[in-house]
Amino acid sequence: MTTDPAQTGRLRRLTFHGPLSEARAGAIVGRLAAQRPRTVLDIGCGWGELMLRVLDAVPEARGTGIDTEEEDLARGRDNARARGLAGRVEFLAESATGTTRGPADLVLCLGAGQALSTAEPPTAEALRELRRLVADGGRVLLGEGFWERTPTPAELAGMWPRARPEDHTGLGELLDLAVAAGFRPEWTETATRSEWEEFESAYQADQEVWLAGHPDDPQAAAVRERLDRHRGQWMSYRGVLGLAYLTLVPVTR
Repeated sequence: MTTDPAQTGRLRRLTFHGPLSEARAGAIVGRLAAQRPRTVLDIGCGWGELMLRVLDAVPEARGTGIDTEEEDLARGRDNARARGLAGRVEFLAESATGTTRGPADLVLCLGAGQALSTAEPPTAEALRELRRLVADGGRVLLGEGFWERTPTPAELAGMWPRARPEDHTGLGELLDLAVAAGFRPEWTETATRSEWEEFESAYQADQEVWLAGHPDDPQAAAVRERLDRHRGQWMSYRGVLGLAYLTLVPVTR
């Protein structure tokens, strides 16, 4: 009988779809919840773990998560039901480009700036869209990549397809883009090496275990190729690509 590697569960070892520790998530949720947002919008939400934690911390808040990956959205709905939050949150399968779901008191955009813009790179336009989507007096939590240092040509060649130096800026330039888009940075923090390693390991762990136990399965070659390609990409951007978590305050218009 052929074993389906998908049966191991897609990304089930991940709590968050990004390099984010429990300690950092708790501090972020506490800071955001202190503003008592009534409405929360999660762009490219996946299963919306951070949004659900904010809703749990702010009983009067309601949330909307939008994404195009139905499997992740279904996981978010299941988690919301399990926590008694289903009546206060929607997980919607739709594009974020040009969305009319705002303005919201709190907008989350964690590694999903590309969902807001077709520009290359999307960061500047995505920040302008986030300013449009957040209410005056609210907050934006942006999770965005930046270069820890300029990548070498060899490192770029090993990253995602057609990776370019222009795909990201340095951290200072990223903050300047946020200010130019109409924000002031309330809080700036960056993912640690251990957060990245936990995320990247958990991202592939179940499939790696499956492959070790089923090396001759008809699907093994495709799974092996995908895992080896992603691991090679990670090794190319490890220590080069950073992730900033920026808590941004909109300048009142």
